[in-house]
Amino acid sequence: MYEPLKKFKVNRELNEGIYNLTELFKGLEHSFALKDIFKEGLKVFLKEVKVLLVDSRGYMRVSEKDGSIILNLNYLKKGDLRYLYLDIIHELLHVKQFKEGKELYDSKYSYVDRLTEIEAYKVVLKEAKRLGMSKEEIEKYLKVEWISEEEFKRLLKHIEFSK
Repeated sequence: MYEPLKKFKVNRELNEGIYNLTELFKGLEHSFALKDIFKEGLKVFLKEVKVLLVDSRGYMRVSEKDGSIILNLNYLKKGDLRYLYLDIIHELLHVKQFKEGKELYDSKYSYVDRLTEIEAYKVVLKEAKRLGMSKEEIEKYLKVEWISEEEFKRLLKHIEFSK
């Protein structure tokens, strides 16, 4: 098993509320993807991120108001460990983008055409490959229910993933 995933731990016992990221997820400082993105400031960054744990639909996203992560309680409790790992990396990149002043939800672009999404998906694609996930497993992970098949094909092209 990929070393950073061995060290990744999820606290699935929490209830709705506001938490520090490190109360929910342990071991993210070992992620090669996050080390590449944040360099020496990773541990400090991880301690600063807030997570709002809510009983709602969806998986996780970044608040456009304050850059905190909004995480579905059910997904935290029952989500596949690899998916949670990849998703939190994806969202942490969005937190960084938010702090840099980038527009995360620019309505001028389709979800799959936003540069912020393309950047985040490229990072998790590389990390999924490090995890040893097969092309089929990666494709299943990348296919989200809120995009059409046409949009999905565009996303795969943008991130240079071939089936």
